[in-house]
Amino acid sequence: MRVVFAGTPEPAVAALKAIVASRHDVVAVVTRPDAPAGRGRKLVASPVAQLAEELGIEVLKPVKPSEPDFLARLTEIAPDCCPVVAYGGLLPQAALDIPEHGWINLHFSVLPAWRGAAPVQHAIIAGDDVTGASTFRIVKALDAGPVYGVLTEPIGPEDTAGDLLTRLAESGAKLLVDTLDGVEAGVLEAREQPADGVTLAPKINVEDAELDLAAPAQRVDRLVRGCNPAPGAWTTFRGERLKVLAVRLTEEELKPGELQATKSSVKVGTGSKAVELVTVQPQGKKPMAAADWARGVRLTDEDRLGPSA
Repeated sequence: MRVVFAGTPEPAVAALKAIVASRHDVVAVVTRPDAPAGRGRKLVASPVAQLAEELGIEVLKPVKPSEPDFLARLTEIAPDCCPVVAYGGLLPQAALDIPEHGWINLHFSVLPAWRGAAPVQHAIIAGDDVTGASTFRIVKALDAGPVYGVLTEPIGPEDTAGDLLTRLAESGAKLLVDTLDGVEAGVLEAREQPADGVTLAPKINVEDAELDLAAPAQRVDRLVRGCNPAPGAWTTFRGERLKVLAVRLTEEELKPGELQATKSSVKVGTGSKAVELVTVQPQGKKPMAAADWARGVRLTDEDRLGPSA
């Protein structure tokens, strides 16, 4: 099939590579416009755009997919199908109607669970044991279209969102290619999602990532892992934000927010057992081992983590 691939961030790159290597012809790529990045805030093309440009594939970067010029160009290209992975733009019905076989999205959950922008993060934070990926035909309602294929992936006790997304991006890329093959051959039928079991996974913002150290240790651990690498779970120390990028569960007892440091470890109390801080990132600095951070700030008996710090 002639396909136009739509995607933006790094997790979408594996799928683009897989489709390019398949029998399908990627005639163009749709991605989000260049965005400021780094300390200099220079405009940088998305990871998908960078790969497409390296491969000599036409790149379309509409501010909104409803723009007449974009819709006109997509009509000219006349793709048979548009595979999508984490594109990040709201597709209007006029765009959805252009390809004969529609827009087929690779979504990183077992639908109808975790519809939305951050399914992997929410699955970890909720304490799910298993997640996965689904391919489905995009309809107007959020992630509600009929499903073509599904795969599952266990969530390990130390998995971060980054770890899990990396694995799902690779296995999901094969699922997406298999789906395109089946659609082209006319042997794959999409099935409507069940009405039961719908959960939502909205984007996690910085405010959502604040740690509640009065919560049980497992909940603290899950939020830290679910928000790694972005936006990064955080708390406060001496009035400034301190990102907590990795923790380890312990059997020690400390009051919520109470700190205990040795030469090699730093522990903080939660609503149940203490957790060991493994990696932290002070405001304006790079990530570092928590023990190194503690030595640098010279912890006192009065120091705590949390809103009262």
